[in-house]
Amino acid sequence: MEIGTVLPQLEIGDDPATLVDYTQRIEAAGYDHLLTYDHVLGVDPSWDDWEGPYDNADQFHEPLTTFSYLAGQTDDIEFVTGILILPQRQTALVAKQAAQLDRFADGRFRMGVGVGWNPHEFIALGEDFGERGRRIEEQVDVLRQLWTEDIIDFQGEYHRIEELGINPRPVQQPIPIWMGGMAEPVRRRVGRMADGWMPQFQPGDEDAESMLQDVYDAAEEAGRSPDDVGIQGRMYAVPGEREDWIERAEAWAELGADYMAISTMYQDLDSPEAHTAHLEDVADELGDAGLL
Repeated sequence: MEIGTVLPQLEIGDDPATLVDYTQRIEAAGYDHLLTYDHVLGVDPSWDDWEGPYDNADQFHEPLTTFSYLAGQTDDIEFVTGILILPQRQTALVAKQAAQLDRFADGRFRMGVGVGWNPHEFIALGEDFGERGRRIEEQVDVLRQLWTEDIIDFQGEYHRIEELGINPRPVQQPIPIWMGGMAEPVRRRVGRMADGWMPQFQPGDEDAESMLQDVYDAAEEAGRSPDDVGIQGRMYAVPGEREDWIERAEAWAELGADYMAISTMYQDLDSPEAHTAHLEDVADELGDAGLL
């Protein structure tokens, strides 16, 4: 199992030099990948009906441009969107941007995508929230064609691409597409068409193993091997709880995760330096346990 970190973008600030320092130091500490979340727009929390977990005060660095900036200042670390809200974006533009990032990173990019949950964001970006499930399936097909073929001729429910292509195409052809989300239709979609799943449960949670089995069953029904579907876990590393860090990481490994990212957000770490220093401490502990 390869271990990375979740960019603490709600707490790391907006200084580009800080982002570079954080990324270079976690790479030097031995972490394999850097995962980040995505939101384009934030809602004014004064809306009477607003109950979402984020609003306009929460900071989200745009994943593809941020990773493109960091790619040229790192050597080995992989960049992962966890997740990019694909149905609210133009598919061909995402294909172009992701291909450019993959070039800058020399193939160190894995694209996690999902359908999203904020209808207001979809409206502002000109897309239909109610169509997002069907649209993402067609988008995945379009992306893979654009990344692997010079010219494509595609006619679908949401796309008409008539003898067009992107140039340059990515190093990885195609870029791996992983999916996030927990709903039953999402689990079946993952099994049918994704390179991997980014579940939100923790090992030992009720229904965790049955949800994984849903994914594997859907893969077999689609003529795929369950081994073709990777698993990306996430965990918190609470400061001071060293034994818990090891137990949580081992639990993900025992569940069969291929990747696991450590989040330091919401842990009362009061500066970017505190996040980075804590992750270096965690890396030492996991390294001593033979996990990193």
